[in-house]
Amino acid sequence: MSQSRIKIKKKRSAGKNRRGVGYWMAVGTVAAYASFGSEAVFKVYAQQGKPAHASPTPGQTHGLTVLRFDIPAGTLESVLAAYQKTAQFTVSVPRDSMLGISSPGVTGLYKPEAALQALLTGTGLIYRLTGTNRATLEIEGLSTAVEVTAQTLQDTLPPFTQPLVETPQSIEVVPQHIIEDQGATTLRDTLRNVAGISLAAGEGGAQGDSLTIRGFTARNDIFLDGMRDFGSYYRDPFDMQEVEVLQGPSSVSFGRGSTGGIVNQETKVAQLAPLFAGTVDLGTDETKRITADLDRPLPSLRQGTAFRLNVMGHDSKFAGRDVAESRRYGIAPSLAFGLGTPTRLTLSYLHAGADDTPDYGIPWLFNGPAPVDRNNYYGFEHGNYLKTNVDMGTVKFEHDINEHISVRNQARYAHYHREVRITEAQIDTSTLDPDPLHTPLSQIDVLRNQITVNSTETFLQDQADVTMRFHTGYLRHTLVAGAEGGRETSSPYRQRYDLTTVPETSLLHPNPSDPFTGIVPGSGITDTNVTAISAGAYVIDTVDLQPKLALTAGVRVDRFDASTHQSEPVTPASPFNRLDVMPSYRGALVYKPVAGASIYFDYGTSFNPSAETLALTVATQNAPPEENRTFEVGAKWDLYSQKLSLRAAGFRTDKTNARETVDATTVVLSGSQRVNGFQIQANGYLTSRWELLASYAYLDGFVTRSLVFPLSVGAQLANVPRNTFSTWSNFQLPWRFSVGGGADFVDSRTASSTIPLDPVTGLVKQVPGYWVLNAMAKYPLTEHIELRANIYNLADNYYYDQIHPAHIVPGAARSALIGVTFKF
Repeated sequence: MSQSRIKIKKKRSAGKNRRGVGYWMAVGTVAAYASFGSEAVFKVYAQQGKPAHASPTPGQTHGLTVLRFDIPAGTLESVLAAYQKTAQFTVSVPRDSMLGISSPGVTGLYKPEAALQALLTGTGLIYRLTGTNRATLEIEGLSTAVEVTAQTLQDTLPPFTQPLVETPQSIEVVPQHIIEDQGATTLRDTLRNVAGISLAAGEGGAQGDSLTIRGFTARNDIFLDGMRDFGSYYRDPFDMQEVEVLQGPSSVSFGRGSTGGIVNQETKVAQLAPLFAGTVDLGTDETKRITADLDRPLPSLRQGTAFRLNVMGHDSKFAGRDVAESRRYGIAPSLAFGLGTPTRLTLSYLHAGADDTPDYGIPWLFNGPAPVDRNNYYGFEHGNYLKTNVDMGTVKFEHDINEHISVRNQARYAHYHREVRITEAQIDTSTLDPDPLHTPLSQIDVLRNQITVNSTETFLQDQADVTMRFHTGYLRHTLVAGAEGGRETSSPYRQRYDLTTVPETSLLHPNPSDPFTGIVPGSGITDTNVTAISAGAYVIDTVDLQPKLALTAGVRVDRFDASTHQSEPVTPASPFNRLDVMPSYRGALVYKPVAGASIYFDYGTSFNPSAETLALTVATQNAPPEENRTFEVGAKWDLYSQKLSLRAAGFRTDKTNARETVDATTVVLSGSQRVNGFQIQANGYLTSRWELLASYAYLDGFVTRSLVFPLSVGAQLANVPRNTFSTWSNFQLPWRFSVGGGADFVDSRTASSTIPLDPVTGLVKQVPGYWVLNAMAKYPLTEHIELRANIYNLADNYYYDQIHPAHIVPGAARSALIGVTFKF
């Protein structure tokens, strides 16, 4: 799914004899639109009585099936709605004012494209094919290049076949233009737009993006174009068309995990519309960033062929953290064949590399963050590093057999390499007074625990899906069935330093220039190899019981077989194995009281196997999967001709058998956890000049049962703030200026739930909530070049962004970014 972005440019005529009245009328239309606004111009031009005709894209084929249409005259809004329902043909309208134009309708037997041409007769509009069963409206005589707004997520997520307003799940989309306006440079930045998500700090042996969705960890629930993106690395949005957050259990669609939801990154792929775009950014904290996006059709190879290339280079410090630095680059080419035809093939590749000076932040002091300066860095400026390399190749094949049946197969191989040495600051308890709470801060020293890993992960998977639309009696079905299989590996090589050889530092005045002198003893090396073979099959059927009532039911079965081989310095450890076969279910009822609105009830299950993150130990090899269930009730409403979308949902998620660690060799499923919550969302245009993206989530997550840690019953779940809120607005001002701004709020969070109490204070480890305010302004220098300025954390708040039971990473201080965006 992608959001509309509009660029209008003159369309050259094939000959001088065509540069007559029609041409100049079209040019006059654009001039009038620029001066007086769209609605009056479109309506006047539509009444000029000119016949509509198609503006076909080379290489695209026309529909062959003849259908019966009986659509009376009316506005395009009503006529197109009836047409799309009959023809199963998506028509995108770049300007809402077009919807008020009168159409003669269409009656009789027509092919879908011929019917579309007939209903546009006399409107002054034409259509341009943008894909199989897809078209975009344009003013006749002009070419309007539009990134089409899809009505479903099916392009990248086949199980989701219904319009978003009729999909019984909380789904929020962060579109490309919002990512660009905010100057987002990481996936984490884009996810700040979605309430119900909180960020977590890196684990001891796993770095990269880590997050919690609706109260449950989702580090392993990040997807790229519908396939799992397993690697432990920090993702950059330079190649993202949009980011989709699907909240609620989704194991029926995605397999293991997805208890609180999943994040899907939709990448930019080759299209037939030529494009050359990019950004050049400079900012405080030595920020330097450049991106480029090149798309070219290649008719010389074959009609319907196109090539796209995205590149990125980034180098920056971290505001308020003087030593930490991010240096990364990326390249993402894609080659597509058969665009606009029933048979399409897309080849894509991603290479991303990083060489960072990492940051594990500041230590806990008893039950709270140590009260130290924001810029205190406890690592080694010349001894810490985080190097990652990602190589990912994907082949996607799609074929529309007819308007009722389409098939897709997608295969991917990914190779992730990570080399890291990070310092985790820990209070040296030997420097505390007998009365620890009254120890002067100047007296306290910090141990520099070293986390050192050299790891390689691989991912090989194939997905096959088929979508079928058919009737059984008076019931209309949209059925999706699929199967996938794959092999995943992880080979972490860990070194444990003798902490007596690593110099300590002061809590108040750490010295990052200290030489690193750590020594790894012979017993401090662990070499682990994990292999997991997975297979899954699912079927999801959506049945229209009557025009206003639909039922969705789905089932999936997954087989997950993991084995671990670990080599110790002296003798190899015994291998660990775990095989799980688990079903997942989903059922939903959707009621559509009026067009563009729905009320739904949804029930779903999910599961988390012991080796979910490709980590299996002697303690977890005998632990069955955790099981989860969610009940959700919600409502969706698209207003103002689908310009503004409102969403609300209430839900309850139960983890009925949470894992609990008894000792180093025993893990039992003796706990349970619950999250009660509700969410509201609004996104779209409140007026023609005011765009809004806003969401709020209330999450009451707590431990409901624990046999191993009975004192934790009732404790707040780790990294689950009760209240989160995010909003972003764009305003188009006179004189072509645009401004934007937003606020993010994250409530207080705890670092742990099963062992919540600090041994000294007897209190839970907790960080306070925070607000962050951001602002943006932009101005077009020319038709193709735009100047943009961003300011982040306007109030320069000192807040704690990412937490872990052993360390805390502060958020960025106030910073600024100035950039130039170009698009040709």
